[in-house]
Amino acid sequence: MAEHDRPRFDRRRFLGGGAAGAVGLGVGAATSAVLRDTDAGGPVAEPFYGAHQAGIATAPQARAVFLAMDLRPGTTRDDLVGALRIWTGDAARLTQGRPALADTEPELALRPARLTVTVGLGAGVFERCGLEAERPPWLAPLPPFPIDRLDPAFCGGDLLLQVCAGESTTVAHAVRVLCRSVRSLLSVRWVQRGFRDGAPGTPRNLMGQLDGTADIAASDFDRLVWDDGAARPWLAGGTSMVLRRIAMTLDTWDEIDPAARELTVGRTLATGAPLTGASEFDEPDFAAVDTNGIAVIPPSSHIARAHHRHEGERFHRRGYNYDDAPAAGAISNSGLLFTAYQRDLPTQFLPVQRRLAEFDALNVWTTPVGSAVFVIPPGAGGPGEYIGQALFES
Repeated sequence: MAEHDRPRFDRRRFLGGGAAGAVGLGVGAATSAVLRDTDAGGPVAEPFYGAHQAGIATAPQARAVFLAMDLRPGTTRDDLVGALRIWTGDAARLTQGRPALADTEPELALRPARLTVTVGLGAGVFERCGLEAERPPWLAPLPPFPIDRLDPAFCGGDLLLQVCAGESTTVAHAVRVLCRSVRSLLSVRWVQRGFRDGAPGTPRNLMGQLDGTADIAASDFDRLVWDDGAARPWLAGGTSMVLRRIAMTLDTWDEIDPAARELTVGRTLATGAPLTGASEFDEPDFAAVDTNGIAVIPPSSHIARAHHRHEGERFHRRGYNYDDAPAAGAISNSGLLFTAYQRDLPTQFLPVQRRLAEFDALNVWTTPVGSAVFVIPPGAGGPGEYIGQALFES
């Protein structure tokens, strides 16, 4: 598509007539000073442009918001392209410590704190925009599992924003800016907020277990995470994403002793080592038995069920805890926001999920209450490009 043929848009329409003129406010020098600093989470500014969207291979930050939005009635394909252009431009600025073009609180943009913004597309985008032929066949709700107790309030969505950073203020500001810019075209479907340990090493979930030990290495991403574009050239450099909201029944988990917890998970509480090993990253030996011939790692334990049967069942995991306000009379409303990224969802993710749903000792204390699937387009290669461009201009 030629440059002069691309859809034109009026940014003020997306802002609902808001103050689009609050730009910059003379913060350039201050921004440069901030970006020479570092914080405990590493470099202050994560790269935005590139073959892949940031926020996937990026070292996980301490705070995250997952936000799903739906296309409002009357929103057209050209409108959506305009929204993606705005999101791309604003995210490129915010991640580098510069205010968005319509930023009414530009001071809050000065500390990016490793901010990343990741955009995902749901099946509804392809349906509404006449792109069904380009929709990956796996882009649909996961099949039902017997352990699921899904709440529609945490399922589905036409578009996804995954916003992560090392500081809550940075995340909150970015979410507000990005949502405000498209409020005439998109409505918020759900928001889920998560956090994780900021300390070095594998973080712990709210059950006290180290969470994320068995993740893939950076060298595996090209093979297991990033799409090669063979089936759909527009998706080269993108991936698939599954978000599962898993409620934890911590009140009854607290009632079992540490030994029972370790048998349930298959790892020690103190070090995260498999019950057959001495350190966290030792390979579990599922064939090992004790003097009575009983498996050291129970076949029903979480790691026994989640462990890949072959290399084609491995994928990238990023987990965040949530701890929301409980219902009246309850003590807690806590759990895990589990995200999985993989090139081929049916062959990598689904077999593992099926095993967990069929027979996982941890299912007594965990319940999936939310589920959503999105395609993550490749990144914007540089200024002037926008996320999803290869799809909409193919």
